[in-house]
Amino acid sequence: MTPRRDRLDVLAFTLMFALCLLWGFNQVLAKTANAGISPILQAGLRSLGATVLVWGWASLRGVRLFARDGSLAAGLFAGLMFAAEFALIYTGLQYTTASRAVLFLYTSPFIVALGVHLLVPGEKLSGLQVAGLVGAFAGVAIAFSGGLALPTNHQLLGDAMELGGAVMWGATTVLVRASRLAHVAPHKTLLYQLGVSAVVLPPLSWAVGEPGITAPTAPVLIAFTIQMVAVASISYLTWFWLIARYPAGRLSSFTFLTPLFGVIAGAVILSEPISNDLVLALVLVGIGIYLVNRPAPLPPLAAEAAKPL
Repeated sequence: MTPRRDRLDVLAFTLMFALCLLWGFNQVLAKTANAGISPILQAGLRSLGATVLVWGWASLRGVRLFARDGSLAAGLFAGLMFAAEFALIYTGLQYTTASRAVLFLYTSPFIVALGVHLLVPGEKLSGLQVAGLVGAFAGVAIAFSGGLALPTNHQLLGDAMELGGAVMWGATTVLVRASRLAHVAPHKTLLYQLGVSAVVLPPLSWAVGEPGITAPTAPVLIAFTIQMVAVASISYLTWFWLIARYPAGRLSSFTFLTPLFGVIAGAVILSEPISNDLVLALVLVGIGIYLVNRPAPLPPLAAEAAKPL
């Protein structure tokens, strides 16, 4: 049985900070790789390569991947949602702006909070924790407000796709936490999603008319390889390990840091302009994460008993 914790400890805080930093940097990697590999095909090939890597790592560690553990239906469903998530996100970016996409995509922690509140005993969020999520989302909104304007019909279609991607992302996290997938090795949970998306996304890329691999230059291939190894293999494996052990709603609150780290990475690496609102956004996100993860106050009797004599 996987040991469960009712709150995040130092290890979880450290790992989530590192994951969000990497995922923020991944926005720069994806933009670099997009110059030579179409987005949906890129996601599919990334999943294919990561499938081989995770499978090999699981085999070296002796992880049983084909044992009958009741996870097949949930695993295949999670894989379909994982593929749909990336298809919606990447396709939506062709219709709407990056700033609008970020705001709709980062409604995902609210989907997770609602899902675990309804489906996972012991992971209900208090009103103060919900306020923390709202505050963190407000920080992201402030950071990207400069790119917002009244939407056109074209942008509304993209907005709807990004929101659909957020729902798929959040629902996948809830499914992993609330189903048999929470009790299997994270290698197997990840392989369900990588394997299904590796099968689904390349044909989808062809169906929507993507040009495919157009310029396999050194920067493109390096960015793609880092995504495949560090992001789709190592970081996702760590993420599913965390979901199986810690409250999913509290973990998801950290993901609000990802787009802000992406802005910082874009400014440092790609010399993209950075907004003066970023500092305020980071403060709001930090306060929001604190509120979501602050220890619950002890009941009066328990607090009295905890006082030193």
